[in-house]
Amino acid sequence: MTENTLAISPASHEVIGACPHDCPDTCSMVTSVENGVAIKVHGNPAHQHTDGALCTKVSRYTKRSYHPERILHPLKRVGAKGSGQFEPVGWEQALTDIAQKLRSITDRGPQAAQAILPYSYAGTMGLVQGEAMAARFFHTLGASLLDRTICATAGGAGLTHTLGGKLGMRVEFFAEARLILIWGSNSIASNLHFWRYAQVAKRNGAKLICIDPRRTETADKCHEHIALLPGTDAALALGLMQQLISNDWLDHDYLERYTLGWDALRAHALQWPPERVASICGISVAQITALARDYGSCLQRGEPAAIRMNYGLQRVRGGGNAVRAIACLPALIGAWRHRAGGVLLSSSGSFPVRRAALERPDLLADRAPRTINMSTIGDDLLRPASSEFGPAIEALIVYNSNPVAVAPDSGKVVAGFARDDLFTVVLEHFQTDTADYADYILPATTQLEHWDVHLSYGHTDVLLNRPAIAPLGEAKPNSQIFRELAARMGFTDPCFLDDDATLCRTAYGEAVDFELLLRQGFAPLALPEAPFAQGGFPTPSGRCEFESARLADAGLDALPCYLPNHETPDQAAPYPLAMISPPARNFLNSTFVNVKSLRDIEREPILEIHASDALARGIQTGDTVRTFNGRGEYRCKAVVSQRARPGVVNGLGVWWRKLGLDGSNVNQLTSQALTDMGRGPTFYDCLVQVERDGAAP
Repeated sequence: MTENTLAISPASHEVIGACPHDCPDTCSMVTSVENGVAIKVHGNPAHQHTDGALCTKVSRYTKRSYHPERILHPLKRVGAKGSGQFEPVGWEQALTDIAQKLRSITDRGPQAAQAILPYSYAGTMGLVQGEAMAARFFHTLGASLLDRTICATAGGAGLTHTLGGKLGMRVEFFAEARLILIWGSNSIASNLHFWRYAQVAKRNGAKLICIDPRRTETADKCHEHIALLPGTDAALALGLMQQLISNDWLDHDYLERYTLGWDALRAHALQWPPERVASICGISVAQITALARDYGSCLQRGEPAAIRMNYGLQRVRGGGNAVRAIACLPALIGAWRHRAGGVLLSSSGSFPVRRAALERPDLLADRAPRTINMSTIGDDLLRPASSEFGPAIEALIVYNSNPVAVAPDSGKVVAGFARDDLFTVVLEHFQTDTADYADYILPATTQLEHWDVHLSYGHTDVLLNRPAIAPLGEAKPNSQIFRELAARMGFTDPCFLDDDATLCRTAYGEAVDFELLLRQGFAPLALPEAPFAQGGFPTPSGRCEFESARLADAGLDALPCYLPNHETPDQAAPYPLAMISPPARNFLNSTFVNVKSLRDIEREPILEIHASDALARGIQTGDTVRTFNGRGEYRCKAVVSQRARPGVVNGLGVWWRKLGLDGSNVNQLTSQALTDMGRGPTFYDCLVQVERDGAAP
């Protein structure tokens, strides 16, 4: 028996796994099994960062695996695209038909093979069921490459050009900080286990300040909330620098030894007095000066100050620069000298993943396929063949994603998926909005039914997932589906024979003790407690780079700067309100929307609107409102709420379109415009108008 086979276990036993979802916590998860049935899941008390607790969503994971609407057999479309009409077929017919269709494209040559596009993201964060066997398959095909930008690339680029990678302080040491800035993060909803460390710090006397356009559940629990306008975070960071400089709240020794471009940044930051920042951010001068005083006084007292960023703040035109500016702040006061000081956006750069060994880009040989940005899929599915674009997209294979619901400007996304000449295959657990447009739906296993190995972007432990139960129905792991497709395509490279346990071992090689993973389910990375206490940044200069030659060479500003949003509010304009679309607390992107107990908590899609904006439009809580701009319109219920600041509405997402009042969701309104760096989407850079449904024009 191999590791890739379920052992015969006692009637009642527990299996250690890992939460697969797109969350920085990456919890170690224990599944209780009785007679081959998963009874419940709970957090692993032996794992420090999980500490025995799972979020509300994942604690109900068995409801997902055993959901009555789960797809357990291959399905073939029999109705019109989007109608959701399918009939069961056997695996043999499904895989043979899919392979024949793909072969009819690749037989026309390497250029034509680029008419095939994979589309995937973080439906699972696992390295095996994500882009391991799948990437080997698409590289062998010579399919178009996918630029996986939809979440984090702007912030990742900002960190890389400042600190040298997706790196930062270790999350457990936030518990020792004396000041914590929670910047662009609703931690209670999206980073629960960080919040537990923050609560320890708070009980020990730390001050917590939330910086977010929305008054989130996290803001409710912090000492202060600074509700800046969407897309103005870089201006606030530059304003803090101005105050730190003007008051000489600076660690001059750290700046001299371990930073690059300080003189240029100093001159730049001095152009951002509080009055200028206040007018841009929509906050008071007093809030800016007090925040700078709180941050600078940590240096004076020799106390650690920590910043926890999240990805919401980078989903605007200037998102990469905003992350750059915030990531510069710890170096100004020498916060990195403390293990409880610095900044954390993502820890994923700490993990020595052997991606080339997993994904085998060498299988491309001498071919160099085009790259298509997943954030512009709405436009790209509608593009005809051209010398600039290449062949039109003829075949789309979607896995670990629900683009019809989650991609921006979804009116265009729907139009693209509805093309009769587009062949679409979707690997899924449920009949999502995207699956409705498939020609074939292939049933995939859930995390309880397969092997996988994980990194984290919120802590620094590797986690292993063991299958707790046998696959339900005819469901197969993503990896197995791509193995079987490869066989039907005639691919003979031995890499397609690697089983999932082998892929788990391949992911880290000798860098991680796999036997330890097998024994306890997790393995901490050996990392310094204070990574940049004495510099050593993995940048070209080895310093924290305030000024980046790499950005200058790319034609961008070498210093972190403030870039106004693509769409800037003007009360005289047709769309005077800014709209952000943060996730509903009980969903994770579009995952868990179909778990009734969680959907019942959220009740229905809503738009939060401030009382002053509601009064001007005759809107009351419970009214159906029409939110619209030049890209489309979206109808939902209004909630007049202090969670929305004046001039900004909050369209909570991401609901499945089919559950909306008019078969759409908030992404009907969002834009395909991209960020300043990283080619990321700008979901929170969006202007709208709101009116009570049925109101006179």
